[in-house]
Amino acid sequence: MMFDSARRDFLTSVGLTSMTGLAGCATPGANAEATTSPYGFAPGLIYLNTASLGPTPRSVFERTMAAWREIETNPVRQSYRGDVALAAESARQRAAAFLGCDMGELLITRSTTEAMNSIAQGIVLERGDRVLTTNHEHHGGEFCWQYLQRKRGVEVDVVRIPLTEHDPAAILGRFEAAITRRTRVISLSHVLTTNGLRMPITEIAALARARNVLCIVDGAQAIGEIPVDLHALGCHAYAGAGHKWLMGPKGTGFLYVSNDAAERIEPMQRQDGPAYVSNSAGMGAVPLIVGLGAAIDEAQARGMPAVVARILALRSRVYQGLSSIPGIEVASPPDGATASALVAVRLPAEMPARALQLGLRDRHNITVKFVEEHYFNGIRLSAHIFNTEAEIDFAIDAIRGELA
Repeated sequence: MMFDSARRDFLTSVGLTSMTGLAGCATPGANAEATTSPYGFAPGLIYLNTASLGPTPRSVFERTMAAWREIETNPVRQSYRGDVALAAESARQRAAAFLGCDMGELLITRSTTEAMNSIAQGIVLERGDRVLTTNHEHHGGEFCWQYLQRKRGVEVDVVRIPLTEHDPAAILGRFEAAITRRTRVISLSHVLTTNGLRMPITEIAALARARNVLCIVDGAQAIGEIPVDLHALGCHAYAGAGHKWLMGPKGTGFLYVSNDAAERIEPMQRQDGPAYVSNSAGMGAVPLIVGLGAAIDEAQARGMPAVVARILALRSRVYQGLSSIPGIEVASPPDGATASALVAVRLPAEMPARALQLGLRDRHNITVKFVEEHYFNGIRLSAHIFNTEAEIDFAIDAIRGELA
């Protein structure tokens, strides 16, 4: 069967991709060799923006396409009951195991944003109820609460965390001081999109539970980059992406609701159960979910400890390199327990972040993220296992040159 053959080919490729993915390329531009690279980058591109979207390895892409081809041999059967449908549910099962939760607690979504929207709409909040969040949230994690503020009269309170405050105890204290008798929800990111700080989620979740407040976590920048054990974290709900650090197909994500919060958080698509395709969720992009399962398999085959070690080693090189450039301020925490792969710097006022990003793109073929202006004037670099030390050194030299 075509589907079975593709699966055998995929499983065979996992070991090869695991090794080449961690080894990376020898020099900048080496990923131009499409026949040898496990990724499909344009020639010479240095990609330092996984925090926005990760590249899908060729093996995962082919696994996704094989599932799509199989669907088209008998669309109804394969989408609802056949091998491809079973493979999609198997992917959801493997995702639950990967994230440390029960299969019944996990829904598959298109993105972190869709998951956050579903969580917010699934909570009964009344006029005057309050949601506590931070000034570092991505729009995808804050617009859902602003919607409820506009439509239902829910109040949104903001814990303001200074950009260079990296002390977990101080941050926990800010949350504790900000909770009121009308606070119903604490909503925050696992890893801040602004500066890559790992937030003290376990402690904040415990604080929320002690106050009978729901703890909702935006994990867009965590899944695939750092180990995520949802039961150990203790939050009530968690939203995440499959197309960033997991490098799964674009348009995949996760929605976790803990068993003990199931009656307080009721996403509409779960009305008919947690299956990806159901009467309440409707038909979904089944091939993408099969590909998501393949991406999880590859992450497992590489081993998350090895992935984390590689990412943090590259991150340290980025941090040290950016710290050596005069005139800029590194906003991210130093190496240690609060560090992640995201490293952001604040730029001098005379160098707009967008201009620097375009200069790196147009003159050096380097992709980085410019930080949205409402946060601060800066850029963000996020290296993954496919990046190399040579690429990072090249990027640091290019940034130094652009700022000279």
